[in-house]
Amino acid sequence: MPPVSNRPLYMYRVFIKWISFFVFGLGTLLLIFPVIPVMLLFFRPNEKFQQYARRFVSASFRGFVFMMRGMGIVELKTGDREVFKKLASKIVVANHPSLLDVVMLISLIPNADVIVRGNLIENIIVSGVVRRLYILNSLNFEELAGVCKASLARGNCIVIFPEGTRTPRSGQMRLKKGAARLSLLLGADIIAVHIGGTDKYGLGKHDPFTAFNHTEKYIYNINIRGCLNPEKYAGMEMPRAVRRLNAEILDILQKPEDL
Repeated sequence: MPPVSNRPLYMYRVFIKWISFFVFGLGTLLLIFPVIPVMLLFFRPNEKFQQYARRFVSASFRGFVFMMRGMGIVELKTGDREVFKKLASKIVVANHPSLLDVVMLISLIPNADVIVRGNLIENIIVSGVVRRLYILNSLNFEELAGVCKASLARGNCIVIFPEGTRTPRSGQMRLKKGAARLSLLLGADIIAVHIGGTDKYGLGKHDPFTAFNHTEKYIYNINIRGCLNPEKYAGMEMPRAVRRLNAEILDILQKPEDL
């Protein structure tokens, strides 16, 4: 990173980042109680509850992004906003440069059903939301595929970060094969989404929480780069098809951002 260009502005942005995460935690607690319990009373069966609850979370995240934008630390840019809203029964894969990536994608996709780390249920703040609304990657693959198949059949989009963790600052991406396997097994199209913009220092892997981009705000350029149809690999042996599809996803996601 270059040296800090404006020390007072930098300190302001760090402080607002801390405030934003405090607000996020407080909002999550409000979701756990009383929002989710009240919605559980009014929306039955469970599938209907999940539909409305996910849309509520999406709207809440849009409000959170709007708040950070108003305080001058984040900007979300996309030319595909309406396309994101209309996505249905797709597997959405994206690169993962920062902590806020899932917030940004859920704010854009109202019917997002996210595959999340199983150890999140150990976090008392988010476990109540995760258990009720999203899919844990700690399930064995057969169980995971069954849950994803049912979710796709209801018109949801399965959001996956195939790296499994945030992209290192080197930019070297290594994808796990789960998204490709699910696409081929379930016959679901993959929507490849690239998250670019300014450097996300302070939100990246192993970055200090006290840090921020040294010269500018966090700008998120989020755009759809392609739709991959698994039928392209019909008739191919599954292990080979998984490798080929996974390589195609990697090729799309790691291309440099258009200037």
